[in-house]
Amino acid sequence: MFAPSGSERKVSSLDALPELHSSQRIITPVAFHPLDLDIVFFGAKVLSLATTLERDSLKLKATAFPKRLLFPKLQGKSASGQYFHGTARTSRVKALFWGPKKAAEPPEMDYLLKDFILTEFPLKEGSPNADKVKKISVSVVSSILEVSPKDWDACNLDAVGPGNFNPFLTHGFLSSLEESGSAVKETGWIPRHIIARNECENILGVVPLYLKSHSYGEFVFDHSWADAYYSYGARYYPKLQCSVPFTPVTGQRILVRNTPIKDQVFDFLVLAMKDLAVKFQVSSLHITFPSASEWHRLKEKGFLQRTGMQYHWKNRNYKNFDEFLMDMKQSKRKNIRQERKKISTQNLTMKRLRGYEIKARHWDAFYDFYRNTTDNKWGSAYLTREFFHIMGSKLGDHILLVAAEEGDELVAGALNLIGGDAIFGRLWGCLPRAYYPSLHFEACYYQAIEAAIELNLSTVEAGAQGEHKIQRGYLPVTTYSCHYILDEGFREVIDNFLVRETAQVNVLILRIFTTHPRILFDRVLLVQSFSFYRLRWL
Repeated sequence: MFAPSGSERKVSSLDALPELHSSQRIITPVAFHPLDLDIVFFGAKVLSLATTLERDSLKLKATAFPKRLLFPKLQGKSASGQYFHGTARTSRVKALFWGPKKAAEPPEMDYLLKDFILTEFPLKEGSPNADKVKKISVSVVSSILEVSPKDWDACNLDAVGPGNFNPFLTHGFLSSLEESGSAVKETGWIPRHIIARNECENILGVVPLYLKSHSYGEFVFDHSWADAYYSYGARYYPKLQCSVPFTPVTGQRILVRNTPIKDQVFDFLVLAMKDLAVKFQVSSLHITFPSASEWHRLKEKGFLQRTGMQYHWKNRNYKNFDEFLMDMKQSKRKNIRQERKKISTQNLTMKRLRGYEIKARHWDAFYDFYRNTTDNKWGSAYLTREFFHIMGSKLGDHILLVAAEEGDELVAGALNLIGGDAIFGRLWGCLPRAYYPSLHFEACYYQAIEAAIELNLSTVEAGAQGEHKIQRGYLPVTTYSCHYILDEGFREVIDNFLVRETAQVNVLILRIFTTHPRILFDRVLLVQSFSFYRLRWL
């Protein structure tokens, strides 16, 4: 599609656009749309990819550009393999073009990725084995069921230690997703887990990895990136996703046994993921909700860094719920007590069930609650009924189900998982067409806080989104993700976008901390949450 010379095209602009010469005329910005990306084409040659946190739409006149492009990196060979020169035709502008948006078919899998050679250390100087070379073999499995629960869980536990145990990274949880048909090829989650073994076939590291044909169920949003690739005539899908499906919970993603060579195994697994991205010819590799330490290490390995925000409750050694309330302003304290009183006035009884206390009828009822929530809010259910039954049988006491009963009838529920030092709130639902004022707050927030105090756990993670959590004692924390973009042009522009997005997230979190009614933010907490400020703002 072509436009005549002198016609105006509406495009996006931001810092990533080439620096405009004084002879290039830009007309006043108009309406913007957040988190969007576009690609601008000029005479069938790529001019730039424009992206912005708060997109400014600009009108660029075709005749306004100089004859030579001012973006050297885009001169030479384009992403499509065509060569072009710096001179540009001003007689016509080629607009956005559309290619097939459907993901390419998954490539055939080579199960053996690569052998890595390492020198065992630490060894005493002069030891006869000082120069001994060992081999680490890295391979791909198409299901976590090909790995024994003992080996997988040993990697998970060694990676973080018992105190930070994460139930979502267990073999039991991940296998429940596959066995139930929730995270499988048919739902756009093709398991491609990476396994590292030594010469004795002992597993030294594992990575939960999926080949994906969409961006749903991730909670780190890149739909606009996919739209940009699509506008460019390129495919964004399939992509590789290192994560726990449907679970916005921070945790170690590269799970390595605690051995003297653990750092090398970590590096080998990262290299294997990047090699797999090239071999599969995907657009990108994403590691979502990794630990802070992984996030920093992966920057050195070519990954772009992104941050987000969640709301967590912190236990300051409270003896009971009332002691926690004393840390709130009087108005907030009063509001929470009023919300909790509404539960008894509605003849509702709250129960916290664990392990064997959770029966099949509870899971069947909770699945109906879950479907009611997804049907009303999201439009699609990621998890099957079988998932809850299988997970319940595998995770046992790591599950905390908060149940609300009216008489003998189960009317609502909230699903939590218990880790080494945290409660993770995940799903909530109630009977269709039922309305119980304040029940959501009671089941999802207050019951979890009470349970954390009773179990002496330090944190309640209440999941993604929800500024209403602030008024109930939950405070913002930073979350992380890492993105390996194979195309250099897209990589540069997305990196520019992420720098500005991160600055906005940091400002938002800082504003919440400085204006929140709880005056309990000592310097240690502030430094931990905002190390980039180094106390300069205090």
